[in-house]
Amino acid sequence: MKSYKADVLVIGAGAAGLAAAIEIKKADLKVLIIERDKELGGITLQCIHNGFGLKEFEEELTGPEYAQRFINQVKDLKIPYMLDTMVIEITKDKKIYAINNKEGLIEVSAKAIILAMGCREKTRGAINIPGFRPAGIYTAGQAQRFVNIEGYLPGHTFVILGSGDIGMIMARRLTWEGCDVKAVVEIQPYVSGLLRNQVQCLEDYDIPLITSYTVSKIHGADRVKGVTITKVSKDYDRIIGSEKFIECDTLLLSVGLIPENELTLQAGATLSQNGGPLVDNNLETTIEGIFACGNVLQVHDLVDMVTSEAKRAGKNVIDYIQNRYDKSIKREDKIKFIPGENINYVKPDHVNKSYIDSNVVVNFRVQYPDRRVIIQFKDENNKVIYKRKKVYVIPSEMIELDLNLKEIGVEMTIKEIRIEVIPRPEVLIEED
Repeated sequence: MKSYKADVLVIGAGAAGLAAAIEIKKADLKVLIIERDKELGGITLQCIHNGFGLKEFEEELTGPEYAQRFINQVKDLKIPYMLDTMVIEITKDKKIYAINNKEGLIEVSAKAIILAMGCREKTRGAINIPGFRPAGIYTAGQAQRFVNIEGYLPGHTFVILGSGDIGMIMARRLTWEGCDVKAVVEIQPYVSGLLRNQVQCLEDYDIPLITSYTVSKIHGADRVKGVTITKVSKDYDRIIGSEKFIECDTLLLSVGLIPENELTLQAGATLSQNGGPLVDNNLETTIEGIFACGNVLQVHDLVDMVTSEAKRAGKNVIDYIQNRYDKSIKREDKIKFIPGENINYVKPDHVNKSYIDSNVVVNFRVQYPDRRVIIQFKDENNKVIYKRKKVYVIPSEMIELDLNLKEIGVEMTIKEIRIEVIPRPEVLIEED
C-alpha cells in the first residue's frame, strides 16, 4: 500500500474543493486533492449556461469557464491532485484510504481534512412514484450531462417533475435542441428554484409550469409513454378526480439534492437536520480537524457562494494548523443556533464563544415563502437580540447575514439563539 502525507487533504475537486485548496496552498502549506471523477471541475463542467462568476470575478461566465479559472490556478500553483480515485474510508485520526486503477490501495495522513464532496440528486426511489420501470426516466443532472457533455438527447418529448434550478435550466436547454417540453410539474404552490430561472427558462419559452401537482403514475413497459399528474392538497395528499394524462417519452426528475455525507458519517461526524455535517463558525465538524464546505455542507443557490464559503474554510484550516485559535475551549463553550418559525435550517449550527467579538457568516433558508417579514434572533429567555426587515423570503433563496455577535448584543452568558422569520409589525427597521 502506497502512503502519502499532507498538511491538508481536500476530498472533492469541484468549485468548493478547488477554491479551498488554492487558499491553503497560498499559505505555503502542503495540500493534496483527491477526486473520484476523471477531471477537475466537478458539476460545473456540464453547466454550459451563463450566470457564473458575477460575484467572484465580476463578470458573467459559463460553468466550464468558471471552473477553468480555478483549474488554471491549481496547475499554476503546482497543487498535487489524484483523479479517478475513490475515497473508501476516513478515520477520526485524519487518515483516509482510497483506491484507483494505477496504485491500488492508498493511505493518506493529514493534519486536517476538508470535506468538499458536493451533493447528489434524489432519484425515483426517493419519492416512490408508482408504475413500471421503463426506459426514459432520468434525473435532470443526468440529462444535462448527456446533452452537454456526451452529445446525446435522452428523448424527444419531456415532462419534468420538480422545478429545481437544474430542471428549469434543462427545460430551456432541451427546447433549444428542438425537443417538446410538455410541462414542468411542481408539488409545491411555488417554484423550488430561483425566480430568475422561472422567468428566463420557463416563461420566456412558454413552457407550462403546473404547480400543486405531482406525477402519480408512469405509463409504459419498455419505454415511457406518458405520465399521469394529480393535484395535491396542502398536506400533499392526492386529490381524487384531478388526474390528467400527459403523453411523453421521457420523464426528468428535479426533486431535490442530498449532501454526499457517507464519508462524513464514517468519520464519526454528526449530521444536522439539513443532511449536512454539524459545524461551528469555523466550518469545523464535530471531529476536530475535519472541516466541510460547499454543497456537502448545505446546498447553495450560486457557485459563487460555494467559492466564498470554501475560501473561508481554507482560511480556518490554515488557522487550525498554525494554532491561531484556542483548541481547548472551542468545543465546550458555545452558543447554539436553533431554527425557529419558518426556518428550515441554520449554518453554522453553533458559534464558539471565543469568537463572539468576530464576524460570523450565518446562512439559513425559510420553509415557505412570505412577504413583509422580520428576521429575528432571540435568546433562551425570548429576548430579541437582533432584527431586520425583509421584503420577501422564499425557500429557493438562501439568506446570508454577516454579523458581529458582540455588536448586536450577544453576551457570553447566552447559550442559544433562536432564529425566526415572522410577519412584521409596522416598525422602522433596516430593510433589504
